[in-house]
Parts: sequence; C-alpha cells; structure tokens
Amino acid sequence: MTWDAETIFRIVDVIGVVANGLLGGAVARSKRFDIVGFATLAIISGLGGGMIRDVLLDSGYPVALVDPAYLSGALIAAVIAYFIHLEGRFARRALALADVLALGCWSATGTIKAAAHGLEIIPSLMLGVITAVGGGMLRDVLVGKVPAIFGGNTLYASIGFLGSVEALILYHVGHPQAGMAASIITCAVLGLLARKLGWMLPEPVDFRFTDIRLRPLSPKRSVQSLRDRLARRDARDRERERDRTRVEDDEDDEGDERDDEDLR
Repeated sequence: MTWDAETIFRIVDVIGVVANGLLGGAVARSKRFDIVGFATLAIISGLGGGMIRDVLLDSGYPVALVDPAYLSGALIAAVIAYFIHLEGRFARRALALADVLALGCWSATGTIKAAAHGLEIIPSLMLGVITAVGGGMLRDVLVGKVPAIFGGNTLYASIGFLGSVEALILYHVGHPQAGMAASIITCAVLGLLARKLGWMLPEPVDFRFTDIRLRPLSPKRSVQSLRDRLARRDARDRERERDRTRVEDDEDDEGDERDDEDLR
C-alpha cells in the first residue's frame, strides 16, 4: 500500500465518517432510539453532506453509494454507539479531533469537486460548507432540534468556510492536494481552539428604527413642520430669557437686602 497524499486524505475522510456516525449514534442514544434510529442518524450524520453535494452537482451516483468504505464506516459507527456508551474525557477528545479533521477534509473536498465541475467561486465555497455541515444539519432536523450551526455554539461552519477558501485558492493555482492539506490543518487547529476557548460568532445587534421617520412630507406639510420647529425654538428662547431675568431679579433683591442690613 502506497501512502501517498490521496490515500491519507481518503483515510481522514473515512475516519470523519465514522466519527460523525458516532456523534449521530450519541444523539440516537439520548433519544432512546432503537438500532434503526442509530443506523439512520449515523448514516445521515456521516454521509448526508457529501450526498447533498453529489446530488446538486449531478455527477452520477453519490460517492457514499459507490465506495463501500463510507457506508460500512457509518454502519460500524452505529453499531459501536448502540452497544457502547461513549463517555469520558478521552472519548470526547478523540471524537472532537476526528470531527475537526473531517471538517477540513470535507470542506476542501466539496469545494474542489465543485470547482472541477466548472462552478464559480461562491457556489464552490457554498458546496464546500454544505459538504462539511450538511449531515449534522439533517441529523438535528430529523430529531426536532435547531441545527447547531445556526448559533449558540462554538465556531464550526465559519471554520469550514475558511478551509474552503484555502482549498479553492490553492486549487486555482494548481495545487489541489496542498489545498486539501491546508484546509485540514487550519480547520483542525481553529476547531480545537474554538472549543477550548469558547469562540462564538456575535449575537444580533439590538438596534431599532422605531424613532426614525423616513416618510417624505408634502411641500405644505414641510413648511408647517418648519414653522412648528421655529415656534418651539422661539418658545424655548423666551423661556430661557424669563429664567435669566428671574435670576437677575433675585440677585438684585438679595443685594438690596444686604445693603439694608449694612445700614442697620
């Protein structure tokens, strides 16, 4: 067996399928599903994104249905998750590492495959991200959850997007394998740091336009509005003048009282 770059990338790819299959199995265990539920969620989690990509590209049968390693890996993950409750620090760290490695691999694979089919930059990047996160989205929807990538969790899809950008740039300069490697390394490093340090995208800004009026005024209403503003300004000026006169009168009264006291 020759350990060339393509073989290494395929191994990472299959490891990602198994890891995401185990994550799907963990969701099935939390919902107390039977073995059918475990298998379904494992397949969807591990293979869903790539199958969506292949269907959108209309490039023949999805790779998951042609290469037996992928479907077998997902089903093996389902069986493991069904019989073994994967918990503990070591299991979580191993799954997290395999997950972020697969994130980079799938982002690059989807992007490069889309670019090879002649798609432009934005569609290629979109298919790269869909390949990486589509399975997890489908899994969450199937169990009635809001997809985790929609917010409230550490960075994931954003990191996959960065990996897709790297892969696309290096693909267009003639180094697709370097793009794959760069995407895997970047997503692995940033993904682990995001989980450790809690990096998240900011929440929506609460800015309101309720006090801003954008409705145009007719000429007559514009003149009337100007008159009203001028009248209010004159009223404020008169009020300030009265206050100033009142203060001066009070000071004069106090001065007269001091003079009277001095005369006494």
